[in-house]
Amino acid sequence: MVLAVAGTAHAQLRAGKTSISEFVTSPFPLDGSSAAASEYFNEVDGTKRGRKTATGRVYWENETYNDQRVLLHIPAKFDMKKPAVIVVYFHGHGAILERDIRDRQQLPEQISSSAANAVLVAPQFAVNAADSNPGRFAESGGFTRFLNEAATHLSILHGDQRTVRYFQSLPVILVSYSGGYRAAALAITRGDSEKRVKGVVLLDSLYGEMENFEKWITADRKRFFISTYLGSTKARNLELMRQLKERGVPVKSSLEGMRRLQPGTVVVMSGGNEENHRDYVQDGWIANPITDLLNRLRDFRAAR
Repeated sequence: MVLAVAGTAHAQLRAGKTSISEFVTSPFPLDGSSAAASEYFNEVDGTKRGRKTATGRVYWENETYNDQRVLLHIPAKFDMKKPAVIVVYFHGHGAILERDIRDRQQLPEQISSSAANAVLVAPQFAVNAADSNPGRFAESGGFTRFLNEAATHLSILHGDQRTVRYFQSLPVILVSYSGGYRAAALAITRGDSEKRVKGVVLLDSLYGEMENFEKWITADRKRFFISTYLGSTKARNLELMRQLKERGVPVKSSLEGMRRLQPGTVVVMSGGNEENHRDYVQDGWIANPITDLLNRLRDFRAAR
């Protein structure tokens, strides 16, 4: 469904727009009094709380779990008069929005280069850390609250705040890379947005939460699911494929010949060079793999 846009609002922009905005409903910080925070932080130094990992590394809350920023991008070709989609991207370990998602992985450029009528929303999780903590996306309804606020920020970025309801109505494609898997699994099972998320893409990201992903796939066969693997996620992906086939879900092992991502499509496939994990988002089984996947979304095209 596409809601009518206010009469004076411009359906298209003259140029693409990118921003990094501070959210209230971002994954972090955690409410200091919440059970999740009390259970997660296991190190104290005066007034500081932190997380001590199995390797002995300590990540302090004020440095690692306190960034409320979200990367937003609206391409110049984005057309509010045509069916559109929000791509929500969950980064992996060791990431910073500007350095990694915007500049190195070039997510805004991949969105703009695709044929899809899509906008990008990418929250910051643990800053530059080897940590998959989903933060407040583990809370019931947490992902829905985040999407609702994202609509407000997208309307501001677009230039007409009357478009909030329009952005709140758009379907969502959730893309997870590497350590983003926990947030992705909890967003689709606890986020109260199951009907809005039309597809999930895991880019070498199935490190766990298999039960939650299987549950989401089988609950509604009108949604699509794609998971690509390299060496470290291969075994889990093959196990998920086996379980799905046992439940009668057809699973493809390649995107070859698939010009359109049909509702209900499930693909579990090798992602190519097993040593390529770090550069996988921008140089996976094909250069700019997110662009490649979005080009297959024939129901959400900027130009027809």
